[in-house]
Amino acid sequence: MKSIVVHLDASPRAAVRLALAQRLACRHGAELSVLYGVQPAVMATPLAAEGLIASAPFLEKIDREQRARARATFDGVSGQGGKPTWIDGGLDPYRQLLQRALYADLIVLGQVDDHDSLTGALPPDLVCASIIDSGKPTLVVPFTGQFEALAGRVLLAWKPTREASRAVTAALPWLHLAKTLHIATRREVDEDEVDHAAALTHWLKVQGVAASVHTHGLGPGDIGEELLSLAADTDAELLVMGCYGHSRVREWVLGGASRSILRAMSLPVLMAH
Repeated sequence: MKSIVVHLDASPRAAVRLALAQRLACRHGAELSVLYGVQPAVMATPLAAEGLIASAPFLEKIDREQRARARATFDGVSGQGGKPTWIDGGLDPYRQLLQRALYADLIVLGQVDDHDSLTGALPPDLVCASIIDSGKPTLVVPFTGQFEALAGRVLLAWKPTREASRAVTAALPWLHLAKTLHIATRREVDEDEVDHAAALTHWLKVQGVAASVHTHGLGPGDIGEELLSLAADTDAELLVMGCYGHSRVREWVLGGASRSILRAMSLPVLMAH
């Protein structure tokens, strides 16, 4: 993990996300790019042309204030460790995010908080869209709480799929430092009678993961809710899981567990599609 991109909006809460990304960068000797990704107010305001013209000075003032708040957040932590790079997303911040993601090992985003009036206008469905469209591992940070870069207790949601496999591989920098690893899975034995939980545990040992491993069976209920409940019970500091879904004409369709987690998450979640 040598290149990290963190998305910054205009909410003061973004400072928590930025500080976490910077601690990760310092711990792993990674470059950190900070992308200011708030859409211009004129593009997010549903007004007719005449109304937009009349409102232009007011909308420009909103843009200046939002950018100033984000820049103040950036300046407030940029002296800690290596200096991150500031990138202005401009008129199309989502496109800029995807372009930067091509050359990043990790994207750091914030859980969307619809009640935060200071955030600014974000690209539609920012979190789920970027996870699916970028194809890069993404760390999603809840909009409440304080979080550390080091996760001593990790909860891994496992099923024998490429999404879960990519998420576990992306999590190795955390897993190598973890003390305890909890694996949550529904018992699945395929036609070749492969015990996937045992196979994963063996692979982790081969990779040099020394954490004590505990396996938990998930019931038939909502997987997302079960995972969040198990995270609380095990006092997990990081949840690792695949993100399941697809894009369809600017509409992003997520699996039930992915939706549940992104809606009600209480700890950082590392996702991969």
